[in-house]
Amino acid sequence: MSENRLISALSDDEHERFRNELQEFIEAEVKPIAAKIDRSEEFPVDLFKKIGARGWLGIPIPKEFGGAGMDNLSYIIAVEEFSRACGSTGITIAAHTSLVEAPIYAKGTKEQREKYLIPLARGEHLGAFGLTEPNAGSDAGGTETMVRLDGDQYVVNGSKRFITNANFAETIIFTASHDRSKGTRGISAFIVEKDTPGFSRGAPLHKLGLKGSDTGELFFEDCRIPKENILGKEYEGFKVFMETLDGGRISIGALALGEAQGALDSCIKFLREHTLQKSQWHQHVIADMATEISAARHLVYHAARLKDQGFTVTTEGAMAKLYASEACMRVTSKAIQLHGTEGATPRFPVERMFREAKLNEIGEGTSEIQRVVIARQIVGR
Repeated sequence: MSENRLISALSDDEHERFRNELQEFIEAEVKPIAAKIDRSEEFPVDLFKKIGARGWLGIPIPKEFGGAGMDNLSYIIAVEEFSRACGSTGITIAAHTSLVEAPIYAKGTKEQREKYLIPLARGEHLGAFGLTEPNAGSDAGGTETMVRLDGDQYVVNGSKRFITNANFAETIIFTASHDRSKGTRGISAFIVEKDTPGFSRGAPLHKLGLKGSDTGELFFEDCRIPKENILGKEYEGFKVFMETLDGGRISIGALALGEAQGALDSCIKFLREHTLQKSQWHQHVIADMATEISAARHLVYHAARLKDQGFTVTTEGAMAKLYASEACMRVTSKAIQLHGTEGATPRFPVERMFREAKLNEIGEGTSEIQRVVIARQIVGR
């Protein structure tokens, strides 16, 4: 079975036509700059203008709200294919779509959808999702950013950290607590615009990998936002974000899947160009990598299809992220080993992919949290 069959066996002709369209664009626009944006740690603004112009920053959003009106599997394939060439590009698309557009579409009012979702889906604006804080990561219920109602405005004080797209987003959704003694029941979700007085952003953070993805801090100092910018109902922000993460975890699974496939692509090319390296050991490594990637693809695509059918995907999303992210670490590590000493140098993309892979086991819930989520869904709390 060819590597192309391994990739396309789980999707139909329509999805494969879309994959081919993506691959043509990626080959011309993404692959040539992937190593450069990693080295420079610069966010590729012009690239995302081109991606937005294609309608690929709103793939699963209905056309009436500026999106492409495609299904969730198409979106997951897009994240996979972009990440296959450049994880930084893949995670930017994933954060924008799954963590910002999705909750505004699911929980937003008609006015919020028209004002914020349409320019996001058209690729005119970029979005960011503010959940993580200096003292609240996996334990999102420990949110310390505070909010109080003052007349027809909410006043916010606090900060967020490790936020994807932080410095380039025009629209940011975030959580804040009305009363910390209530834990998760005291949290609401809000929308804030980039130029709102009292809202500011810190310098970009330097990271191990995904360096072409913008990651930064958000600060709220007596930041006043209109009362109508609450997202969903008051005190239900934690629920909004947990439902958002169900879908977001599938996209991180796709991110990991794409990075792992990219590493395997490099290994196959390397072995075909270095005939002396085709030992039985090399063949076993390739077989193990391809098998893990195929298993990950089944889990990720299965979760995406269930979401398209309207099912709750808490378990399946967590499983897809858990397995794909850990498989990606194993695959990219083997890819370095297969390339030998050269694999640890920027001469081959596996060095970058190995560094990119680690975040998948941490972002949007660590592997440990995924195991907690899965177990609770199966056996209860």
